[in-house]
Amino acid sequence: MTVISLGCRLNIAESAAIGAMIGARSDVVVINSCAVTEAAVRETRRAVRRARRDRPDARILVTGCAAETERDMLAAMAEVDALVPNVAKLDPAAFAGLLPPPAPALAEAEAEAEAEAEPAPAPAPAPRHARAFLPVQNGCDHRCTFCIIPYGRGPSRSEPAGAVIARAQALVDAGHREIVLTGVDVTSYGDLPGDGLGLLVERLLRHVPDLPRIRLSSLDPVEIDQRLIDLICHEPRLMPHLHLSLQAGDDLILKRMKRRHLRADAIRLVEQVKAARPEIAIGADLIAGFPTESEAAFANSLKILDECDIVFGHIFPFSPRRGTPAARMPQVDPATVRARAAQLRAACGDRLARHLDTLIGTTQQLLVELDGVSGHAPGFQRIMLDRPQPPGSIVAARITGRLGETLQGTLA
Repeated sequence: MTVISLGCRLNIAESAAIGAMIGARSDVVVINSCAVTEAAVRETRRAVRRARRDRPDARILVTGCAAETERDMLAAMAEVDALVPNVAKLDPAAFAGLLPPPAPALAEAEAEAEAEAEPAPAPAPAPRHARAFLPVQNGCDHRCTFCIIPYGRGPSRSEPAGAVIARAQALVDAGHREIVLTGVDVTSYGDLPGDGLGLLVERLLRHVPDLPRIRLSSLDPVEIDQRLIDLICHEPRLMPHLHLSLQAGDDLILKRMKRRHLRADAIRLVEQVKAARPEIAIGADLIAGFPTESEAAFANSLKILDECDIVFGHIFPFSPRRGTPAARMPQVDPATVRARAAQLRAACGDRLARHLDTLIGTTQQLLVELDGVSGHAPGFQRIMLDRPQPPGSIVAARITGRLGETLQGTLA
């Protein structure tokens, strides 16, 4: 069985869980699709055709966001055998009747495995990474004007804290030293007043004491509660790396995006956490060329790189997504969009280079990746080691230089 994962970290974690749930079969391909942009939908279609070409006798199942937002289009593809609803893709019952009957030998092995099965396993570790992605939240209640994802993922819903703790402990027992908490809108975690992401992190720290590193995925600045801010500022096991879903640095554009923060909110948050913990590395998502973006508005997005001390910039040139309000707004000329995205990327690259240079001569604790020779520091800076180390281990490295966007390290 093959799972092809497209898109976000949450999809990566869910794909690993799908693979563990369905088991080893050579006659099934599951494509966990993405629909965040039109390009992502095209990549989903290409993945479907490629899977059919490479595996002509396999049963092709499609799930993920595109299976919701592009249901009719995907169902009409001759290569697709069935769609699995995105909200049900981790439910074994959703695959009932969709999988071909296994070969006799495999059926016997599956029956034996089921008879000996323990309670439901934790999600398997994400492929290509030593750290494990742990979904704690799904869906979104907001309606940003550029985003189609709420229509593919449904409303916000949170995993019970007890289940999250149990899965985290299982991942630690399996050898993971760092867990990344993921979700569509992870800072909206919690279904009851006061039961927010900060409290969940506190519980994980308390109940999984042998987990050395917790990392957070993209955060909405306006949803970060004070409990979480205190942890970001003072908890050493919570990694000093804050990635913010900013999207723009201009207030008018933020309002037209239907974001719920203003530029001053983001700047104030960064000032607060860096005053308490100066080593925190700030990342941010920014969209270049959103509809109606003027030169002055774009200049504000450039300025916020400095004002929020952003060193890890994820820059996206705006492209209209069918079905969203932003697609109906007055568009910026595509050439201007590309030029602004390039300018933002160049500015982010300069800032990252200067930031990495400040770390030369320091000693960093890095989590070794699966290749054994690279890893990430607590602030998520990438480091290349001078000699191999066991994948998944945490080692100290003396930073001796920089090659592009990667630090060079010697084992301390």
